[in-house]
Amino acid sequence: MAEHERVITDTSSYSGISVVAINRPDRKNAVDPLTAKALYEAILVFEDDPKQKVCVLTGAGSSFCAGADLHSVAQTNDDTPGDNLQPINGRNLGAMGPSRLIIKKPVICAISGYAVAGGLELSLLADMRVVEEDAVFGVFCRRWGVPLIDGGTVRLQAIVGLGRALDMILTGRPVGAQEALTMGLASRVVPKGESVKEAIGIARQLIAFPELCLNTDRQSCYYSAYEASSFQDAMSQEFNAGSKVISQEAIPGAAKFSKGSGRHGSFKDHSKL
Repeated sequence: MAEHERVITDTSSYSGISVVAINRPDRKNAVDPLTAKALYEAILVFEDDPKQKVCVLTGAGSSFCAGADLHSVAQTNDDTPGDNLQPINGRNLGAMGPSRLIIKKPVICAISGYAVAGGLELSLLADMRVVEEDAVFGVFCRRWGVPLIDGGTVRLQAIVGLGRALDMILTGRPVGAQEALTMGLASRVVPKGESVKEAIGIARQLIAFPELCLNTDRQSCYYSAYEASSFQDAMSQEFNAGSKVISQEAIPGAAKFSKGSGRHGSFKDHSKL
């Protein structure tokens, strides 16, 4: 694809895996309205393509995303807000693009350099964050009076807990890769330059598992975290959704196990059912 494209999607290099990269390395992948729209559309295309099973979200160059492009924000007119600054209406476009979505299929972020402000919020869309050893998270927008309007106050506390989320949100301090791993914000820490490779490896592992079961359990986790009205509601949703998987994948899977596959915790033979 042409280098000037704000978002580059690669669906051909890895079977079943979409690699989506924010492509503004000269601005540390800061997101302006056109980039927000391009990223939003790229995620929707991934969701709608049945051949694409897992998305790896990353940034071109040395940083994942430095947040909203403040040069663009400075030119915003309150009287005529852009398409990405409209009130929430279901799954519509957000300030950073796909930030109002609970994405329908697994997403892994491959993070190098800065994932700060709106970039931190984008990283929280993912199920997992593979973080390079020199990466930095933070609510750096605290210094400029730019609020979190892309799910930062919602998702961060669900991932790391309210106390740690408030520490990051109120102070705006930088959080390095090892501290992020300790608090559960990072899923893996890898050497510099290795995040995409590691994310691809994890994506391939996920693709090898029974798909309906994996996505059903994933959806139940998100329902419990963000939508359930009570413990009983969450439990009911989990049971009702999981019951539909039993005949399609659980019974055939149990039959494979009974014949000797996967004994003693082995994951060597876990091909699709």
